[in-house]
Amino acid sequence: METLDGTVGPLFVPVGSAILPSEENSRLMIAAILFMVSSVALVQFALYYWRATISGIAAKSISDRIRTAAGITAPQIGAQDFRSILSLHDLSPDLRGPNGSFCCVRAYYSVIENLGKLIPAMASWANVEMLTCSRYVAVLVDQHLDRNMACAAQVRGI
Repeated sequence: METLDGTVGPLFVPVGSAILPSEENSRLMIAAILFMVSSVALVQFALYYWRATISGIAAKSISDRIRTAAGITAPQIGAQDFRSILSLHDLSPDLRGPNGSFCCVRAYYSVIENLGKLIPAMASWANVEMLTCSRYVAVLVDQHLDRNMACAAQVRGI
């Protein structure tokens, strides 16, 4: 298969041609793709797990003393009560417990609140998510209050 000028193949390969990459490059590309897909799946699983944990805790009952202490007059805690419950938590330094200052829940609430304002079609979903965050914080503050009351009762009994 000779050409008129005596060459057997093309003298240059144009950029972007359909020539296959070397075997080493293709292995690196496959490894990079697998790593990215695995990373995305891990992050997605972690977010779903975190969300399920918050939903499970938020489904527990909340005592009336939390509503009273936070100044909530409605019969049920609502999505808008998040900040008043957090202010109760922030005013009580002994309630710090394992969740500290609820940084992740605060950030999630803020993002969801802004999404609900920016995209009207997501407003009802955002309201449900914000309600879940409010109930989550209320349940944990209530649990911490219960523990502190039990400790105070033990100290007085000694």
